[in-house]
Amino acid sequence: MESPNVLPAAAQQATEKLTTAAIFLTLQLKPVPSAREVVRSFCADLAALVRAVGFRDLDGQLSCVLGIGSEAWDCLFGEPRPAQLHPFREIRSGPRNAVSTPGDLLLHIRAQRMDLCFELAMEITQRLGTVARTVDEVQGFKYFDDRDLLGFVDGTENPVGSEAEDAVFIGAEDPPFAGGTYVIIQKYLHDLDRWNQLPTEQQERIVGRRKLSDVELDAAIKPSYAHNALTSIVDNGKEVKIVRANMPFGSIAQGEFGTYFIGYSRSPRTIERMLENMFIGSPPGNYDRLLDVSHPVTGCLFFVPSATLLDAAADDPAADNANTDNRVDLPAPQPDTHPGDAAGNAATGGADGSLGIGSLKGEFHE
Repeated sequence: MESPNVLPAAAQQATEKLTTAAIFLTLQLKPVPSAREVVRSFCADLAALVRAVGFRDLDGQLSCVLGIGSEAWDCLFGEPRPAQLHPFREIRSGPRNAVSTPGDLLLHIRAQRMDLCFELAMEITQRLGTVARTVDEVQGFKYFDDRDLLGFVDGTENPVGSEAEDAVFIGAEDPPFAGGTYVIIQKYLHDLDRWNQLPTEQQERIVGRRKLSDVELDAAIKPSYAHNALTSIVDNGKEVKIVRANMPFGSIAQGEFGTYFIGYSRSPRTIERMLENMFIGSPPGNYDRLLDVSHPVTGCLFFVPSATLLDAAADDPAADNANTDNRVDLPAPQPDTHPGDAAGNAATGGADGSLGIGSLKGEFHE
């Protein structure tokens, strides 16, 4: 039986409604002695920094969620450790590859104005520039009525209110980290030319919804490989929800068009099961046909501490007992390689350090 969800700590703003603009920053820590002190001090100051920038437009709904990767947690905070925090587990199945890429810190910045997001992103990177480097930046935007660049409404099934909080925030199952959550991010690139060659009816079967009305296809006609069928996780007769804050992004000059997937969940295993269904198939081979036109070029898992824990981060008990040289064992930056060279699978995981873009493979199948 699932533990009751009790929130003794104030949570970060993971369940906020979608805004018109967002910036997603993935940072990697540098192996420098001051990293622990600088990052923990930043954690404690983040809420004040958001307030200072957001004061320029109180209606701008500026917010920022900070996530911390598995290796970074060990370096910055040590024990105790969030019960389900681990590196992103890469999944390979034929030509489909959910890659694992470097990421120590995630900053999910959103507002109703891009200038607010941009200003906060600059303040954050200036603050952390001596101890961290940006390995990925994506600027997302609202596309018409919350559609992705494939033309379908995204995030239709998101829970709201108390249902969203129960789906996202840790409760009594991990008391030291109650009010926290887990977040998985993937940056998907789409082959829009190939997608737009498909008849609308075939696109609807792949997604599992009507393109114009956003109405879910009737079970009698919806294929078992439909995206919304494979990403529906049911335990004990009840669907397990997550909160998606996906945003479209693109570059006309570079010919890149994509969706930034970002999913918050009380347990990362829920999203991992979704990805296994998509990339391997349920049953194996019955994979998500969206992957014939879309492929991820990043993949990371982070723990999002409660706001209460962040506020107290500057009070570092390890600092009083630090060595005289203040040495911190941070992981060295990984060399860039092509995603195809990455090692790992759904069981063991892996990370290759690449943000490269692989070629599309495979054909559409009905």
